[in-house]
Amino acid sequence: MTMTDRLELEGYEVESVTDANSALQTASSNSYDAILLDVMLPGGTGFDVCRTLRQRGVQTPILMLTARGQVIDRVVGLKLGADDYLVKPFEMAELLARIEALLRRTSTSAIPAGASAESYRFGDISVDFRRAEVTKGGQKLELSAREFKLLRYFIEHRGAALTRDELLNEVWGYNAMPSTRTVDVHVAWLRQKLEDNPRHPEYIHTVHGLGYKFVG
Repeated sequence: MTMTDRLELEGYEVESVTDANSALQTASSNSYDAILLDVMLPGGTGFDVCRTLRQRGVQTPILMLTARGQVIDRVVGLKLGADDYLVKPFEMAELLARIEALLRRTSTSAIPAGASAESYRFGDISVDFRRAEVTKGGQKLELSAREFKLLRYFIEHRGAALTRDELLNEVWGYNAMPSTRTVDVHVAWLRQKLEDNPRHPEYIHTVHGLGYKFVG
């Protein structure tokens, strides 16, 4: 039984392609809940496809599948915008668990009051969830895929004190990054782009000894 057969048996609707160009074209022109992307593809690598999809603004969760288990390969994939990384050979049960985790993390059910499923505005900043775009004073901000996901999670949980561990687990994934320092770095980058005075942030506040709180 192929992976496609098993996923369909589990109730997923699956569309599969066999080379890098087809993967890029299909993922760019259609809407999916998740993308499973093999690193080794005819005509290119999964890394190349992932990078180009993120550059084009495609925010669909990406799970990289590969036989290459070196730490550097996992880091490269995650830095290019992949959400998770599974090394072959793997048990189908683990793949299904990873897919379910991705779908839970990208659920839009927690959009707060004052927001819609498509947009949210605070101060002079506008967030377009559907296009994965952020503007400040009418000027488009260049946010990475991870920065956008972090901002979205803040918006979905505005007013709540969020621990670094929670942010690491929900935005990066339970096995994606080894240190909560990663959260601090990305928060600092977000503040540089969103705040008028990053040293005295108006929107993303530090909760000392715990984590962060978004008050936009």
